[in-house]
Amino acid sequence: MEVETVDKRRLEMLHALRVSALLFLGFLFITQQVLTRGWLYELDHYILNLKNPHFKGLAGHILIGLDDLGLRWFTATVLLICAAIISWRFKSFRPLNLSFLALISLNLVVGISKLVIGRTKPRLYIDVLHANGLSYPSGHASNALISWGLLAYLIYRYTNRAPFEGIKLYPLVGLITTTVVVVSLIRNTHWFSDLLGGVFIGGALLIAIIAIDRFIPSEKQPS
Repeated sequence: MEVETVDKRRLEMLHALRVSALLFLGFLFITQQVLTRGWLYELDHYILNLKNPHFKGLAGHILIGLDDLGLRWFTATVLLICAAIISWRFKSFRPLNLSFLALISLNLVVGISKLVIGRTKPRLYIDVLHANGLSYPSGHASNALISWGLLAYLIYRYTNRAPFEGIKLYPLVGLITTTVVVVSLIRNTHWFSDLLGGVFIGGALLIAIIAIDRFIPSEKQPS
């Protein structure tokens, strides 16, 4: 039984690493499109030139609230609080360690990419690289995917009692991430390729964290 568990974890790890690598290659392709002004660059400007509706009052506040689902301090706070509760329940630092690893790796990769590429925001109606901009890749999109995605994974993996037993929350993570992307486009806070790049790098890091979790065994972790 123990050998079967080890083999299962190894297969899950290898599958996760393959998916992570494919997502990272997607991120590199999107980055190449941004740097060389490829067809994604043209799509960015086509979307920008569409007449986006302007929401004011309550509708505007709702949009800002939905956009905040990808806000760094908010997503990180929710993730760490929930991870701390799960860690306390299982008497293991594993959920907290995974959360810290995810947040640190995300901020390093996304932060360095933003500084190196330096793309300006679409609200300026000027698309210039290496101009001290912080548009690419989108931190909101990557934050939403990795933070809510890791939280869903921790709940599914560790909270094995009702009402969460057997429930997969990944469709909800997809809905939240899609909402952040659409709202960012409506508010002109990011180019489309910024958001796409954020989703791909966030997904790559999330799956890599899951691969690490499956690779390193823990006596207190459910199989």
